[in-house]
Amino acid sequence: MEFCLDLSHQAWAKSVSHSEIVAATLEEIRAADEAGLDSVWISEDPDGWDAFAVLGAAARMTTRIRLGTGVTNPYLRHPNLMAMSVATLDRLSNGRAFLGLGRGQPEWYSRALNMTIGSPLQALTDTVDLLHQWWEPPFVATGGRQIRVDRWAHAFGPEGSPPIYLAAVGPKALELAARRFDGILMTEFASESFLERVIAEARARRKDAGLSDTPFPIFLRTAIHVTDDPEPALEQRKNMIALVNSLPGMARQIDVPGFDVPEMMAQVRAVMHTDEQLARGGAFIDMRKVADFAAARRLIPTELVDAVSYVGSPEKIRSKLARLAALGVSHVFVSPPGPFDAVSLAELTASVRPE
Repeated sequence: MEFCLDLSHQAWAKSVSHSEIVAATLEEIRAADEAGLDSVWISEDPDGWDAFAVLGAAARMTTRIRLGTGVTNPYLRHPNLMAMSVATLDRLSNGRAFLGLGRGQPEWYSRALNMTIGSPLQALTDTVDLLHQWWEPPFVATGGRQIRVDRWAHAFGPEGSPPIYLAAVGPKALELAARRFDGILMTEFASESFLERVIAEARARRKDAGLSDTPFPIFLRTAIHVTDDPEPALEQRKNMIALVNSLPGMARQIDVPGFDVPEMMAQVRAVMHTDEQLARGGAFIDMRKVADFAAARRLIPTELVDAVSYVGSPEKIRSKLARLAALGVSHVFVSPPGPFDAVSLAELTASVRPE
């Protein structure tokens, strides 16, 4: 099992000193590189930072860690720009680039940014096809049903063909990932029963497509947090469930016996005003301004959060990771609660790594 680092722009949004937070972010990536982590995933939403700018800076101060987006999408970045960005990052990092890709939240792009959305699934299909053409000699792409390109050439490509991982929750996206992508990224709070079903289905689809012998990593955002006082961390994680899993379709992965998750999330959506915000194309920054997080936390049982989180003692987390490994999860994510260095990060991963 490999460990990954997950970074978002939230620390930058809260920071007073721009120079200090930039230095801290790059130092975290350097520490993850030195500690032996597999990869760092930089989030990219339309209200935050430019992921490739951060990754480009990190590429020149690291030596082995893989660098990629966690995730971007075909609406925020046209596949042409995406192909250029990844190829550039791959050159800067000596072949360590990967691409984390997702569909994005359609309401943001159609209602607030006034873009034509069409089918997000078709946009993803066109994107992966075009990227492979731009990344292989002679670096010329053509085709696409929704995102159409007419023989557009690039001057150069990456050193190889960087892997493309799809963030997927729904059945159609999961099927697309299994057949056309190099791995799947599962978001936070995916339950073990959900993972067991999804991974088995992905393996079956890859076998049907003659791909069963090809490596296909399963990444799971686990936000591992080692602590002897889990209650505050679990309470804080309720905010993430309320914000992200109240979006359409996201709660389907929280499949835990004994909890009526659909009914619970319907109530959470109401106090978070999720539907009203999406109706006007509101992004996360808008949703946070009107959301009643305190009411949402009261609606979400701590026992449920604990069942789909990786918070607590090293022994508890190690046991849960062992079950994930048995299901086929190959990569998990650490989430230290504060500043860290390479030594403390290496000690953390060693303490929870399943045998």
